[in-house]
This record gives sequence, C-alpha cells and structure tokens, in this order.
Amino acid sequence: MSGVEEIIRQAMQDGAFDNLPGKGKPLNLEENPYLDPEWQLAYHLLKQNGFAPEFIEQRQSIELELADARQTLARAWTWRQRAIEEGKASDLVEGEWAKARKEFETKVDRVNKEIRTYNLHIPTQSLFRLPVKIEAELKPFAD
Repeated sequence: MSGVEEIIRQAMQDGAFDNLPGKGKPLNLEENPYLDPEWQLAYHLLKQNGFAPEFIEQRQSIELELADARQTLARAWTWRQRAIEEGKASDLVEGEWAKARKEFETKVDRVNKEIRTYNLHIPTQSLFRLPVKIEAELKPFAD
C-alpha cells in the first residue's frame, strides 16, 4: 500500500470523513463545473426541454448507427454459420456473406464520415471519437 493510501485509510479509521457536508445525500449533477459559465444557461434550457447540445446528439446518433451495423453483421454471420451447417450451396452462402460484409463496410464508411464531422464540432478534445477500423470489426468473423 502506498503512503498516500495509508494516510487516507488512517484518516477514514479516525473518522475524518464522517461529518462532511452532503453526507448521505445524492450528488448534484445538474451543473457541470467544467462548462463555460456563458453557456450554462443555454445548456440548462436545452436540458429542461428534452434536448442536448448538438455534439451530444450527434455522438448518440453515431453510436446507434454503429450498433445497428454491428448487429446486422452479426445476424448475417449467424445466418451464414447456420446455412453452412444445413449444407446450403456454398456459392449462395458466401455470396450473401460477401454482400453483408460490403453493406457493413459501406455503413462504417458513412459512420466514419460522421465521426470526422463530429470531431470538428466537439468543445473539448476529451470527447474525441476515433474512427472505426473495419478490419478490427471484421476480425471476429474471420474463418
């Protein structure tokens, strides 16, 4: 155990943290301490009316589209495996699998374009989204 951890542990045993303000109450997550104060009211109004800043909605859209593409590819892989087990014509099966892969690659290309646009509009680099690597996505589906 490091020296700092030992000091904290000892302070906890001595009750140094027992009477802190707000103990036992939920954290107030309504305000973002890192948000520029000039934007505080605007974000509050958006949130109160069921909206989020554009970059957040864009990120959610990207993640949903990517999840849908992954799910569609996984279904195609499952169909392929089942079709092979059932002895369906390999030309047909591999043709359908190639088509599903191509559709996935097209969707990922579109998602990557959206990611590049998203990255241009984020307010801080900590929100940066890496593009999707098609090869890495397809690796689990290799024979």
